[in-house]
Amino acid sequence: MGFFANSKHGLAKAFEWSKHENEFIKRAGFVIMAAYGFADKAAGNEVFEQFFPVIEREANDDRIYVKKAVNWTLRNVGKRNVDLKKRAIVVAKRILAINSKSAKWIAKNAINELEKPDVNILNYPRNIYKPALLRVNR
Repeated sequence: MGFFANSKHGLAKAFEWSKHENEFIKRAGFVIMAAYGFADKAAGNEVFEQFFPVIEREANDDRIYVKKAVNWTLRNVGKRNVDLKKRAIVVAKRILAINSKSAKWIAKNAINELEKPDVNILNYPRNIYKPALLRVNR
């Protein structure tokens, strides 16, 4: 899915498919979102902030492959940089308030992982979050 996430149609398909009734098509939409954080290292936070309403909207889907993909997307977006991590935790706490078993599972799992002291934050885009690293590597 990383290859598809990098295509010019990736994000549009991710949003389209995230609304699909078919479990595996919907899952594919979220997998693209989850992979996009690694595929486009230069994308700004505004791209990923668009994912949060979609994640919240679909957090009550009880189907195993969908809820795992929604959770994966929330966690990956939160691991992109410190600002998105804070925002992902806020979103996860809102999801926790949804009266749904899958929403509670998604939220608890994401909060648990994102609040670990040793969680690996990628610091993308590097020109904002790790500019010194770029100077050293040149």
